Formats: sequence, C-alpha cells, structure tokens
Amino acid sequence: MCRIFSYVICIFFVSLFLCLGCSAIDVSAKSAYAMELDSGDTIFEKNANMQLGMASTTKIMTAIVVIENTKLDNVVEITPEMVGVEGSSIYLQAGEKLTVEELLYALLLESANDAAVALACFVGGDLEGFVEMMNCKAKDLGLESTHFTNPHGLDDEMHYTTAKELALLAKYAISNPVFSEIVATYKKVIPLGDDGSRMLINHNKLLRQYEGAIGIKTGFTKKCGRCLVSCAEVDGVKIVAVTLNAPSDWDDHKKMLDSGFSMYENIKLADVGDYNISLDAINGNKSSVLCSNLEGLDVTLKRDDINISACLEANRMISAPIKQGDLVGRIVFKNNGTEIASLNLYALESIKEIKYKKSIFERIFG
Repeated sequence: MCRIFSYVICIFFVSLFLCLGCSAIDVSAKSAYAMELDSGDTIFEKNANMQLGMASTTKIMTAIVVIENTKLDNVVEITPEMVGVEGSSIYLQAGEKLTVEELLYALLLESANDAAVALACFVGGDLEGFVEMMNCKAKDLGLESTHFTNPHGLDDEMHYTTAKELALLAKYAISNPVFSEIVATYKKVIPLGDDGSRMLINHNKLLRQYEGAIGIKTGFTKKCGRCLVSCAEVDGVKIVAVTLNAPSDWDDHKKMLDSGFSMYENIKLADVGDYNISLDAINGNKSSVLCSNLEGLDVTLKRDDINISACLEANRMISAPIKQGDLVGRIVFKNNGTEIASLNLYALESIKEIKYKKSIFERIFG
C-alpha cells in the first residue's frame, strides 16, 4: 500500500511540473519576462508588469529611434554638450566627427552615454526633442507602462518600464536588420580623432557564453541594479528574455532561454514549390492553369501540442484571362483545428481569354 501511495505522489509531482512548465524556474530578478517571438507566447514571468528603472537597456529605444529617423552614413560633429557625460563612455572629444553608424556601435556595444547624447542631439535637435520622439515611439508600440526622460538610462523617477514591455520593445527592435546586426557584433573598431581608433567590445557576455545568442543589451546603475535583455535563436526558435534588478542576470537568462527552447519547436510547413496544383480554366486557350507557392513557410509551436493539417482554399474553376503571378488561392494550415498560418498560391502561367462569336439566336435575343 505504501509503495502504491509513493507512486501516486511521484506521478502527481511529475504532472505538476509539466503543468507549471517554466513557472518552476527560480530567478534572482525582481522582475522578469521571457517570450517566444513567433507566437508571442509567454514562457516565463515574475512581476512582469512592475514598473522599474531600466538603466542602459534604455538604449534599445534610443537606437531604434535613431535608425528610423536618420541615415547611417550621416556625419555627427561632436559638440561640447556631447562630451563628459556621466557613466560609461567612449570619451568623445569636441570637434571630432563620427558617422551615425559608428556612434550606434558605441551606444549598443560599449553602452556609451556620450554616444547616446550625441545621437539624441543630432536626431532630435536637443535632448528634450529626442526624448519626446522616444515617448511617441513607445506610445506607437502600445507601451503604456513605459516612460523615458533621457536617451541613456541614468536614474530618474520618471524613467521606467516593465519587463514585459521591454520584451515587446526588444521583439520590435530585433526585427530591424540594422539593429540586429549591431547587437550581434562582439567587437568593432571605430575612429578616435583623425588618426586613432577605438576598439569597442560588446558587454553582453551571452554572445560568448550561450549558444545561439544574438543580442541585445545590458544595463546597470546602483539604483536599478543589473538589467539585461537577451535574445537567442536555436533551430528556428527565437526567444527574448528580460530581467530587471537581477543580481544573477546571466544565470537567470540561461534558465529562461533553456526553458523556452525545451518547450518550442520550429516546424517547416512548406518549401518553395511544395504545393503544385492544377485548377480548371474557363474560356481560356488552355483548359487548366498550374499554380504553386512561391514562398516557404515555417511556424513555431509547443512541442507537446502539434497536430497539423492543411487544406486548399481556391475556386476549382477560374475564368480567363489569367496572368502569370495572379493570386489564385491559398493553403491553410491548422493545428488542432485552429488556423496558424496560410500560404498563397500563384498562377505559374498566363492564359488568354477566348471570345466566342455569338450565334444568330444570341445576337437577336442576347
């Protein structure tokens, strides 16, 4: 009887662990959040909606506003107001000139506060103008619990976000190819004055410590504690994790990322040309038209919940004229009966319309 009871207890705890999934993770962070990017599913959360300071993870928003509002090859001449900024710095000198792109590398790799001020003044006219642009962007992205007062993240009572909203910002930022290339870079050389150079080293240790890591940004102040936003991609699954005020942030992120990758799988639904379908053509110089998918498709799903089906949505008969490249239907994919994705089908050939002469009867009574 005792043995049976022990088995029941064991099964209960195994089932409980499977139900809780990543909720069993223990992290040091005061606030944390992790999400799978394709589905937007929450992987882990702890006080995810608590408003806290974000330190230099602020620079994610700074970079996005800069990238979206100016050209990378624009030249910024450093003015006295851009030098001597408190905190981390690349020690900009008044009078030197760097491109926007070079300053973005300094901003995101070395977390340079002077680079943040230089970019903000260049793009926004002054700090106040740029901060307004940051808050407008936050509003556009639906970040209702996020507010900025500066472009670098130094402490301010009115400068705050939540772990969940910072993850949403990171999801948006990492989709930008310029941003994603910079944050995935380990080291970069940029000019120092007329004939010198600066070696920039990315502060994000996960780029070296975690397989699949592709960014994003570190941060620290005494008041905010250690802050970190990370992103990793393994076998097509992409996960963003955020911690605010986390003494053991590197370990926290490894736990959340490991949990996410154990839960999700990227499924290849189709390669280009997998669905070749012939549809009847009416009033054409051919009786049928060949159609196919011109794009591949994959989705990310939970490993324990995959039951995919596909069905054709198209008119079996299509009236000519038909042009090559015309959209003629789609393949709809469902998982457990719920639509998860679709793939467009296009005509691979053109079919001319044949106009038949009307009979005498049709011309009279037409």
